[in-house]
Amino acid sequence: MSYDVEAIRAQFPILQQTVRGKPLVYLDNAASVQKPQAVIDTIAQVYSEQYANIHRGVHWMSEQTTIRYDKARQTVASFINAANARQIVFTRGATESINLVAYSYLEPLLSAGDEIVVTELEHHANIVPWQLLCQRKGAVLKVLPILDNGELDLAQLPRLLTTKTKMLAVAHVSNALGTINPISDIIAQAKAQNIPILIDGAQAVPHLTVDIQALDPDFYVFSGHKIYGPSGIGALYAKVEHLEKMQPYQSGGDMIASVTFEHTDFAEYPQKFEAGTPYIEGAIGFAAAIDWMNQVGIENIAAHELDLLEYATAQFRQVKGLTIIGDASEKSSVLSFLLDNAHPHDIGTMLDQHGVAIRTGQHCAQPLMERLGIPATARASFAAYNTRAEVDALVSAIVDVNEMFG
Repeated sequence: MSYDVEAIRAQFPILQQTVRGKPLVYLDNAASVQKPQAVIDTIAQVYSEQYANIHRGVHWMSEQTTIRYDKARQTVASFINAANARQIVFTRGATESINLVAYSYLEPLLSAGDEIVVTELEHHANIVPWQLLCQRKGAVLKVLPILDNGELDLAQLPRLLTTKTKMLAVAHVSNALGTINPISDIIAQAKAQNIPILIDGAQAVPHLTVDIQALDPDFYVFSGHKIYGPSGIGALYAKVEHLEKMQPYQSGGDMIASVTFEHTDFAEYPQKFEAGTPYIEGAIGFAAAIDWMNQVGIENIAAHELDLLEYATAQFRQVKGLTIIGDASEKSSVLSFLLDNAHPHDIGTMLDQHGVAIRTGQHCAQPLMERLGIPATARASFAAYNTRAEVDALVSAIVDVNEMFG
């Protein structure tokens, strides 16, 4: 079956508009993707027809909303092939998921002199929680370096993983460069030394089929707004043995079994990690986005995005003074670049005048930029609804920027 990108585009109302008198070309998808009508309708339907608090009411509205919320958890679990829906904890996103692991899992186990290993590719969300934890506990944060092409220098990993290593935290896919890391090999190295590993999958799940049982990490995190769902919702997958031992780091209603003024008994996982009234409509919208992706086919989306990446890469290489930043052998649909005569912020501003939306800056990866010796990059990133014609519009706008600053 052929991939009908125009039929897909028609499902995204926000794309049917002009910006500064030009058709919108939205290429900031690595930050957040737009939402199909199916997701918009689902969230609107929750508000207009079937909204009530969950797990507490005995009335029909509460029962029906609880059913949909619980079904959403099963949908998320199935999306990554988790063995049990109870291994999915709903959070505000990948960032909160990482913080939950740092506080609830690792902090009680960490002692002065212990070590946490991250990589030079990481988003700040997979650096700062571990850094702060190290400061609180007197532990050491160690960094796996990258090669000049944006791939991890895996030859250095064996020397970094020692008996002192209490966590290895690695991005599945780099948000700044698009590098797809060999996660299976990395997980195998960690498991061989009985080192727990957390995978930041925020940039992977929109583009790759993730089989969590095949990968077998200790923890895997991702966000709804990267996969055509609402912002403010995400998931933490964790192994059962960890969920059983972890204590909640937020407390309040709906995560308890019983409360007295002398003592509180917590509910079973995952509920014990979901304090307060949850983002009910967000979780249901999260599931609707997954249903939409499954309907289109993740493999189909991935093939389409790879075609756009290859097409754009070939076009970029023809532009005088343009340098692609990150040339890993395995890449997701991200192109970070520089122009000789224009700062990335100027590139982004000028492209916006053409109706082309890209991201400029450090992409929440300042240590990576420092490693590469650059202040920032311009970044174009592709999604299911982008087209070759939009790549042409991007390249044409870049050529205009070149001429203006050249």
